[in-house]
Amino acid sequence: MWEYTDKVKDHFLKPRNVGEIENPDGMAEVGSIACGDMLKITFKLDEHKRIKDAKFKTFGCASAIAAASALTEMIKGMTIEEAAHVTNQDIAEYLGGLPDAKMHCSVLGRQALEQAIGYYKGGPVERPEEKIICECFGVTDKEIERAIRENNLHTVEDVTNYTKAGGGCGSCHTEIQTIIDTVYAGTKPPPKPKLTNIQKIRLIEETMEREIRPILRHDGGDIELIDVIENRVLVALRGNCAMCQASGQTMKLLVETKLHELVSSELTVEEVS
Repeated sequence: MWEYTDKVKDHFLKPRNVGEIENPDGMAEVGSIACGDMLKITFKLDEHKRIKDAKFKTFGCASAIAAASALTEMIKGMTIEEAAHVTNQDIAEYLGGLPDAKMHCSVLGRQALEQAIGYYKGGPVERPEEKIICECFGVTDKEIERAIRENNLHTVEDVTNYTKAGGGCGSCHTEIQTIIDTVYAGTKPPPKPKLTNIQKIRLIEETMEREIRPILRHDGGDIELIDVIENRVLVALRGNCAMCQASGQTMKLLVETKLHELVSSELTVEEVS
């Protein structure tokens, strides 16, 4: 369960500026229903070339609604030049923060605003040739690279949180990691802060629940966390997995790999009865 700030809840339950402006000066539609989030932004300028009204329509989660509502409130009264400098971090900060897994909603808002401004200026935002990296969600290499640079992202999970790339079948994880490595070539990412034991256990439990258990249950199996002793993760396989001759491979190729990727590369997984 994600923790939402009071401001996120307020903008979700009582969204501002829902609708569409007739004959807008700026407009854009980004995302798609297929990928789970879609946002349309329209705005109108006053005689002083400031944004006097902005409205949105969205298909998405609570964070998507809150982020779009916040964005339309933020840009009212701004000039086009001022609005062009609004970042996805500005949107998240306006809301008092967003869960990591929902930061892509603020990125979607920034993309919509950028394209709406491009519409006002007479055409789409000029972009270099882009390659689709994540086929599941239609995310390009340039979108991933920009998210990495603007938000100081260092892991595939970070990129998924901010762009959704890699959140489907996972086949693009290697390409995403290559982009990360290219961005930081010649630099050394800052080390991750050391987890407390409570934080480590919580992350292990979350990873097992979100990433591992659904795969095992699909084949009639399950997994139970027995204990965490320093970097040793003691688990027990249940159901069909407990009787499977390939349980050792499951431990290494699925459980340990996921925990290394999302928690810590120092963890070792041991099966117990």
